[in-house]
Amino acid sequence: MGEVWGLMLWSLVAGTMMSGTGTRGQVEDELKGQLRVGFYRQSCPAAESIVSSVVRDAVLSNSNMAAILLRLHFHDCFIEGCDGSILVENGPVSEKHAFGHQGVGGFEVIEQAKAQLEAACPGTVSCADIVALAARDAVALANGPTYEVPTGRRDGRMSNMSLASDMPDVVDSIEQLKSKFSRRGLSERDLVLLSAAHTIGTTACFFMTERLYNFIPGGGSDPSINPGFLPELKARCPQNGDVNVRIPIDEGSERVFDKQILQNIRRGFAVLQSDAKLNDDPVTQSVMDSYLGFFGPVFGLSFEADFVEAIVKMGQIDVKTDSGGEIRRVCSSFN
Repeated sequence: MGEVWGLMLWSLVAGTMMSGTGTRGQVEDELKGQLRVGFYRQSCPAAESIVSSVVRDAVLSNSNMAAILLRLHFHDCFIEGCDGSILVENGPVSEKHAFGHQGVGGFEVIEQAKAQLEAACPGTVSCADIVALAARDAVALANGPTYEVPTGRRDGRMSNMSLASDMPDVVDSIEQLKSKFSRRGLSERDLVLLSAAHTIGTTACFFMTERLYNFIPGGGSDPSINPGFLPELKARCPQNGDVNVRIPIDEGSERVFDKQILQNIRRGFAVLQSDAKLNDDPVTQSVMDSYLGFFGPVFGLSFEADFVEAIVKMGQIDVKTDSGGEIRRVCSSFN
């Protein structure tokens, strides 16, 4: 569905350009304020290949980088929309320093791509688009689906940690998670699919301590953890141990983008508490089940295609276009 969505979007744009009686100028005016696949086709033809090359080198150097870049896109879009605001370093109040953004990285990869793009096409490609393109390339490099990214975002002019209070948190209840996603125009299915992005990457024991040793209410361990999995988690993240130790989020498949994480969640093998909470709601349960077993493919459901649709949808949250933003020369600072 995601690949079809991208192709349909471009087909609609191309159809508009090839049909009707409007002039080319009128068509260009109609496209202003809209994201579209191939936005830089004329202004910077090498834009997407430059980003892809930088991301490929980064992932080859650090196998966890694919997950890091995918997470960066999510965190950017959830605050102030997909506008590159998380990249800005403007002192202690910078959005990137918010508690909800702990562990977010990949900034140096975006800056490297930006530097090459500025050399090739000065003042043309936004940092916000680089983040979205880098996430797409990261998914593909993890053997996930390939898809088209509508581009044309401008970079935001605001970055403040106070705006990040509504980030989804690993300790949120399922109702809190559903509410936070809904406020960004995302459905329960989007919640499941975007949570499934945890199929690649690792997390720090820091995010496991309370779940393993002081779960509320009552203390002790989270009872939703499969009893056969609990000793393994405790061995990797011992009480009073190094909270910076990293463990795979998708047990047994942390390097490959696939739907195994949904099976792990349903069986009580979720590493993150927020993922486990998807079992606490009949709607999110049914969404997960729709991709498991033999019936999903029969009824036309594809985890990969639906994930693409969800991430493309997320990538259009409150985007800035035209005069609504700027094209930063350096991603870490406003012009």
